Amino acid sequence: MFKREFNLFFLALGFFSRIPMPKKLDYSADNMHHCTRYFPIIGWLLSALLIAIYLLAEFLFGIPVAIFLLMLSSVMLTGALHEDGLADTCDGFWGGMEQVRKLDIMKDSRIGTYGSCALVLVLLGKFALLNQLETFNQLWLVLVIAYPLSRAMAITHVQDLPYVSHLGNVQKNKSDPLAKPMRNGHLIFVLISGALGLVLLPITMALVLILVLFITRYILKAWMRYHIQGFTGDVLGAAQQIQEMIIYLTLLAMFRWWW
Repeated sequence: MFKREFNLFFLALGFFSRIPMPKKLDYSADNMHHCTRYFPIIGWLLSALLIAIYLLAEFLFGIPVAIFLLMLSSVMLTGALHEDGLADTCDGFWGGMEQVRKLDIMKDSRIGTYGSCALVLVLLGKFALLNQLETFNQLWLVLVIAYPLSRAMAITHVQDLPYVSHLGNVQKNKSDPLAKPMRNGHLIFVLISGALGLVLLPITMALVLILVLFITRYILKAWMRYHIQGFTGDVLGAAQQIQEMIIYLTLLAMFRWWW
C-alpha cells in the first residue's frame, strides 16, 4: 500500500511540477486518476519551496526583487501549467462563438490577444497583491493557504461538470486523468489537505474566506457551463489561477480591516 501511495504522490508531482522524480513509475490510467488526491499536497510542497526562496531573496535583494524571484520560481517549478490553462481558456471562451470552436482554439498551442492580456494582468496583479500582503508580514501564511487551497478548489469541478476535451476537431496527444469524478473519500481528503492552512487564521477570517471561495466556485462553474458546457484540463488551470487571486484579494482585504 505504501509503495502505491508513493507512486501516486510522484505521479502528481510529475503532473503538476518540473521537480525531478523517480524514473520507474506506474503510469496506468487508473493511477493517473487516483493521483489527483495529492494535488493539494503538491501545493504544500511548492509553497514551502517558494517561502524558502523568498526568504533568501529578501535577505539578499529586498522585498520587490524577492517577490519577482518568487513568482519566477513558481512559474519554473510548475512549468507554467496553470498559466497556460488560463491563457488557453481566455482565448477559447472569448475567441470562439460555438462550443466546438472554443475547444479547438483552446487546443491550439499558439496564444492570442485574450490569453496574452489575461497572463499580463494576472502576473501584474499577483505582483501588486503580494507586495501589499508583505506589508503585513504574512506572506508565508498567504502562500501556505493559497497554493494548496486553490488547487483543491479547482479539482472539485470534476465532480459536477462533464469532461468535454474530447469534443472538437483538434485532438491533443495526451490523456487527461481528471476526467472522472472522485470518490467521496478521495474528495474529502483533497478538501481537508487543501484547506488545512486555514487553521492558522482566526475562525471568522477562515469562514469568510471559505464562503468567498465557494461563491467563486459557483460563478466559475456557471462560466464553464455557459461557454463549453463542461470542463477541460485548461479550464481547471484557469480556475486554479482565479481562485489563487481571489484568496490573495480576500486575505488582503481582511488583513487591512480585521488583522
